[in-house]
Amino acid sequence: MSKSLYIAATEARSGKSAIVLGVMQLLLTHLRKVAIFRPIIHDNLRGRDHDIDLILRHFNLSQDYATTYAYTQSQATRMLNDGKHSLLMENILEKFKKLEEKYDFILCEGTDYLGGEAALEFDMNLDVVGNLGCPVLAVLNAMNSDEDEVCDLAIRTVDIFEEKGLDVISVMVNRASRKFDADLKDRIKSGFKGESKPLVYILPDDKRLGNPTMKDVVKWLDCTVLYGRDRLDTPIDNYVVAAMQIENFLKYVNEGSLIITPGDRSDIILAGLASRLSDAYPNIAGVLLTGGIRPAMTIHHLIEGWKGVPLPILVAPDHTHKTAQILRGLHGTIDPENQVKVLSAMGLFETCVDSHELQQKLVSTISTRITPFMFEHTLLHKARECKQHIVLPEGGEERILRAADILRRRDVVKITLLGNEEVVRRVASNIDIDLDGINVVDPVKSDLFDGFVNEYYELRKHKCIMKDDARDRMTDPTYFGTMMVYTGMADGMVSGSITTTAQTIRPAFEFIKTKPGVSIVSSVFLMCQDDKVMAYGDCAVNPNPNAEQLAAIAISSAHTASIFGIDPKVAMLSYSTGESGSGQSVDKVKEATRLIRTMAPDLAVEGPLQFDAAVDPDVAADLMPESKVAGQATVLIFPDLNTGNNTYKAVQRSQPESVAIGPVLQGLNKPVNDLSRGCTVRDIVNTVAITAIQAIADKGQSKKSS
Repeated sequence: MSKSLYIAATEARSGKSAIVLGVMQLLLTHLRKVAIFRPIIHDNLRGRDHDIDLILRHFNLSQDYATTYAYTQSQATRMLNDGKHSLLMENILEKFKKLEEKYDFILCEGTDYLGGEAALEFDMNLDVVGNLGCPVLAVLNAMNSDEDEVCDLAIRTVDIFEEKGLDVISVMVNRASRKFDADLKDRIKSGFKGESKPLVYILPDDKRLGNPTMKDVVKWLDCTVLYGRDRLDTPIDNYVVAAMQIENFLKYVNEGSLIITPGDRSDIILAGLASRLSDAYPNIAGVLLTGGIRPAMTIHHLIEGWKGVPLPILVAPDHTHKTAQILRGLHGTIDPENQVKVLSAMGLFETCVDSHELQQKLVSTISTRITPFMFEHTLLHKARECKQHIVLPEGGEERILRAADILRRRDVVKITLLGNEEVVRRVASNIDIDLDGINVVDPVKSDLFDGFVNEYYELRKHKCIMKDDARDRMTDPTYFGTMMVYTGMADGMVSGSITTTAQTIRPAFEFIKTKPGVSIVSSVFLMCQDDKVMAYGDCAVNPNPNAEQLAAIAISSAHTASIFGIDPKVAMLSYSTGESGSGQSVDKVKEATRLIRTMAPDLAVEGPLQFDAAVDPDVAADLMPESKVAGQATVLIFPDLNTGNNTYKAVQRSQPESVAIGPVLQGLNKPVNDLSRGCTVRDIVNTVAITAIQAIADKGQSKKSS
């Protein structure tokens, strides 16, 4: 099989960037070293090529930017005009071959068709891919096309490539209408010649990906942001130049409209704001003031006193006509800093493309090494295999809503958000999150409330809890969410982005309790470092466990590691290795190691070990040459919370490429996990996936036991 792929579009605005993201994600799931290569990039006066920069930054690739392309469009055109076609192709091939020597796979991307000579660019792509010898993935733009046109274009495109002796492995019809018939894929396939037919995938149009955002307008026009700086990710669906009086202007306002008006039209500014707050009108994307004119001070004071301006207001330097003309050429881009857009693009790809089927044509060997990206992708894939129901008590928190949106788009889990429904929906609307498909429950107004109050009272009345106390507890979303898990109405819970660890886990301690045979609740961090994943425990819950507790933590951590595909080899860490040291702390670790060997005789464990002896094969060869764990440990158990917490943070900060996922709570009857209050959207997505995988594992264990 080939070790390269050429992604080629047939015209501009095909959404090729989203396809490149999805394919690169698929490749990095199976291969360690993948390079991005664009033989010819568009002339970009603003700096680096957009797609190359997107791939390098999002996937944290160490590839030197200078090796990612051969020529700019103007350079290539000049060489062709000067009769230097052979030299052009030789130099492109030479750059490609140098990458081939260093990397397992090379993902190539064709031109962008932004130069106005589409026929010339298409022929250039054919020529380049023919000289490189790559198989082709063709991306077709179905925007504004009917089914017959799309079908004809797909068949004609494959015919052209195959006439040149090129192997087309897949055709991806992108930006397709959601009204297309389900049999379009079969119609296209039936039109292909030969026995080995390309794979065909249909990807529907997603306006969030193809449409520009307010941030794009700021960059494109060099605008000043007056208000709504935290709303710049709002997508734009259409433009409305407001030159009429308010009563007529409002007739033209649609969902996602960008209102373009001179800066001295105070009436339009206020009407735009009012329409955004009114349920009678669709949500506009923002207001763009032209001529470099800012609102009058009286209007400025009025807006300043408006709590939480609900939309961005920008000022562009040019007059209205010129500004509107420039905006006609603006198109949406997937920028690496916009993680919601990036993850949505990859989610669309995962939903519409059979990854296993495509991977069979792309990858010849599977690497045993696991990068942070590979591991995170594997988490989502595992969680998606058996969708679980996860409850998030902090429904009104912006990061939680963004994570829930990503999880819904990537079809990872079923989500329930808890909180005041009006507040949750208002916050979601303000950040342009669609809650369709996400359950929103107000605990106090829920039909479950009284039943949960009675259940909690029965469970805790031996602790002298009164009925009124039980009612007060259940008004707390964390208690309500935990009760959903306890009663089986949800499979797991994730909280802690705006609440303390104690608030998150106290209800679980009260009535979910620990698994049979487990004496203590503990935690691990899954540390993704360069090419491996390790479990660090306990770095978040137990300050100073005794020997029995330390042994229980180690056994739980080994079990957790195995759930996530880590072969558990447990190192019981201390400040000495083997019999070289003594002292209370060392003796505790020795006793814990002895207990583990008694309680779990099949578990590979060694202790006490110093950190370097646990993870460095060379050090282990000197200090413990006979050990099957030393030098290759995958589960590191720290003697106390102080040591563990500081160590994981030191490793995380000293190795920028490493990712710490967790803490993952272990030992509970049902999964409840805590977030740090500084967590990112990415952290929340990962923790929800982990919770779902724990729930799947628990159900599998229950079936075995029964």
